[in-house]
Amino acid sequence: MTLSFLDISIIITYIVGILFLGFYISKKASKDLQSYFLGGNKMKWYYLGLSNASGMFDTSGTMWTVSILFIYGLKSAWIPWLWPVWNQVFIFVYLAIWMRRSGVMTGAQWITFRFGDGKGAKLSHIIIVIFAVISVIGFIAYFFEGIGKYCTSILPWDLSFNIGSWHLTSESVYSLIICLLTTLYTVKGGMYSVVATEVLQFFIMSISCFAIGYITYTSVSAEQVRAVVPHGWTDLFFGWNLDLDWSQTALPNVNNKIAADGFGMFGLLFMMMLFKGIFASIAGPVPSYDMQRILSARTPSEAAKVGISTIFVMYIPRYLMVASFAVLGLVYLGPEMGKMGSNIDFEKVLPLSINRFVPSGLKGLMLAGFLSAFMCTFSAFVNAAPAYIVNDIYKKYINPHASDKAYVRLSIISSILLVFVGIIFGFNASSLTKLTLWLTSALYGGYVASNVLKWIWWRFTGNGYFWGMLFGLIASTTKLFVFPEIVDIYVFPVILLVSMIGCIVGTYIEPLTNREAVKDFYKKTRPWGFWGPIKKEVMLEDPSFVPNKDLKRDAANVVVGIVWQMAQVVIPIYFMIRENTQMVIWCAVLILTSAWLKKFWWDRLKEADV
Repeated sequence: MTLSFLDISIIITYIVGILFLGFYISKKASKDLQSYFLGGNKMKWYYLGLSNASGMFDTSGTMWTVSILFIYGLKSAWIPWLWPVWNQVFIFVYLAIWMRRSGVMTGAQWITFRFGDGKGAKLSHIIIVIFAVISVIGFIAYFFEGIGKYCTSILPWDLSFNIGSWHLTSESVYSLIICLLTTLYTVKGGMYSVVATEVLQFFIMSISCFAIGYITYTSVSAEQVRAVVPHGWTDLFFGWNLDLDWSQTALPNVNNKIAADGFGMFGLLFMMMLFKGIFASIAGPVPSYDMQRILSARTPSEAAKVGISTIFVMYIPRYLMVASFAVLGLVYLGPEMGKMGSNIDFEKVLPLSINRFVPSGLKGLMLAGFLSAFMCTFSAFVNAAPAYIVNDIYKKYINPHASDKAYVRLSIISSILLVFVGIIFGFNASSLTKLTLWLTSALYGGYVASNVLKWIWWRFTGNGYFWGMLFGLIASTTKLFVFPEIVDIYVFPVILLVSMIGCIVGTYIEPLTNREAVKDFYKKTRPWGFWGPIKKEVMLEDPSFVPNKDLKRDAANVVVGIVWQMAQVVIPIYFMIRENTQMVIWCAVLILTSAWLKKFWWDRLKEADV
């Protein structure tokens, strides 16, 4: 592809501007660890919400979402429940409030707040640090794989070269360049740099979304879409089987992709996603950039607003872009992709569409936008993980009296090392889909049991947390290397069961030794759940204490919130394929659920800060 001088200028200007911004605010970020990792808890909730939304608007995820919409049609709206995407709803309804009340810097430090400072608490503290580092390395590898595919599809230069007998492909070279540039401004500016650049990147991406939406809407008709997709492609709902047959279209090989993904029995997949999603969402966010935004908020109520604003500003623009590229690919790229035969790569629908349909000037903006989407997500992870190494290992166990400059300097070194390790794993990542499924289904399966029980069960101990996490990590890693052919989400119940056994055995190895710490946690966090004995003791000591009685309200708000979020996913898709009746119905659903959340959630947020 030949880029115009204007396109190249826009891309270069963007990269230089981001680097300049990161360096410009680096002095503010380098004051101390609190400033470097949490922005000193002084940033406003809507900035953090935009930042979080931008961090989730990643290039690899968008490429994957375009590919599944291309293949599965409207039913693809359910597939991101693998993550599950509606864990953000649980977060904004109540978990963000509970987390922010702790006043800590990291998820591992939160574990000390929950379990105290005994042997079991230290073990649980160490295991969550290990999990955080492993998950960040996995996501760095995931981003490395995605950005390389994207860059080679839209940039005209062949950067491949040989080092002795080792051949570096263009994908790998592009990935290295972008990862290193992103790491440079992230480690220099810390949380301030990440949030400032992500807010800018969000607006660039939003402009790109609406621009490509306009191009697609004016160049593709409903009749063109219906002519190239199989029966049932436009149906959101499903039966036990997927019942989507591409054999009579120009792309019969899509059936092979569906079989390889293991999604043919869609009813079973949905039940597994729902089962996993409920547990994973109650467990709360994993210790990464998502949790860091919550802990960075000024107050518990503002932490909750960070969560809802992330969904509200991101979903409609993003899915407008996703639907646009999928439709362009179906209508105009079908014959070209059909020629690929068995080697068809659906993850290239997005970059191929940009190549073919986006005009000069806008192409440069869009390419800069996708670079920004990748860079902001990547930078969020790069900024999050070193907090665990420095604050939760080095400062806590090795050198608690070092200077702030020494801690920040070690944070920079830790970031660079983690990126290096993640890139090594990225060189060995064979498929975005496989890596996504392992990250979301197997690895997180080992996280769920311990992190559900920590919120809701008074008797759960640090030992139980440690052994539950360890059993889960062992089970998920065994799945990866011993049973790679099995679709990851179908193994989730086994991993959950193994992890739960570790939780129960570890909890009853010894009596509850840190009762005072548990009472302090319960009194400050005020969770609902199975807290009977602790609740009685707290109320005896402090008759003014009011326990949490909001379980039913929170549960109702979660259900409504999931429907509210789903409406924002399907409305842009229905709009783009001209299913106007369905679009109007879901617009009404969006309005009604918004009114519900305004009355039964937003208007009651002031209670969270009391």
